[in-house]
Amino acid sequence: MLLGVSRGKEFSPNRQDSDTAIINAVADNLCQMGHEVVMCSENEYLHGDFSGAELVFNMARHQDTVAKLQKAEDCGTKVVNSGYGIANCIRRPLTEKVIASGLPSPKSAIIVLDGAEIDADSLRDASYPCWIKRGDGCAQIKEDVSFVTSTEEAVGVLHSFKLRGVASAVLNEHLAGDLVKFYGVEGTDFFYWYYPSPTKNSKFGLEAINGESHGFAFSVERMKQISDDMAKLIDVPVYGGDAVVSSEGDIRIIDFNDWPSFSACRDDAAKAIAARIHQML
Repeated sequence: MLLGVSRGKEFSPNRQDSDTAIINAVADNLCQMGHEVVMCSENEYLHGDFSGAELVFNMARHQDTVAKLQKAEDCGTKVVNSGYGIANCIRRPLTEKVIASGLPSPKSAIIVLDGAEIDADSLRDASYPCWIKRGDGCAQIKEDVSFVTSTEEAVGVLHSFKLRGVASAVLNEHLAGDLVKFYGVEGTDFFYWYYPSPTKNSKFGLEAINGESHGFAFSVERMKQISDDMAKLIDVPVYGGDAVVSSEGDIRIIDFNDWPSFSACRDDAAKAIAARIHQML
């Protein structure tokens, strides 16, 4: 039996219907392949006994659900995406791993907020404009990813993080160039990219910061290779993210996520995800 675990609605800001649609589409494809599939919510998985599952495919995000997935993996259950991989996608560990790997990404710094004072002087050395992103979890509200143009704005964002109990933040340099959204399934040929519009397939409308795309030429094969390498590094074969392409065609990954909604390419993505799961059995 294969078990599918949907994403809690609190982790699907402006995306609940799309997130539900993609995991159900994967389940449908697996059923068509002849697999027995059982579906449940994060809450049902957390409080239920599903030890009989041969494989768990999931969009979980709650830390308790992720911890249970990790325990299942430790006991030999196959899990896609891995609970350990989902934990790696939290902004701080993701940034630390990417920096250590040397994969192309923006210059970044970790800012510890839990039990520490905000050092405004050190923020004066940052290159503005830049991005300040919640480091201890995925973005749940628009303010978890903020574009700032001055030290004063940066201090204000970090103070608001502290007031909400956010333990850490990541500061990323702002990269000029074409913003590209991408989706992939590592271990398959599936890769989809597009230039986003601020009003299409956007959670918070932040795509407007980079403005209209110029159509700078770049290697899609190179973008897929970088993305697949990051997926293997983080241990999330089902992934999505954002990249910035410079006028010279250089590609740098600015965001990377475990199992996005694939709303722009759902049917093809569902087939690829199901095929990747089938490979693991």
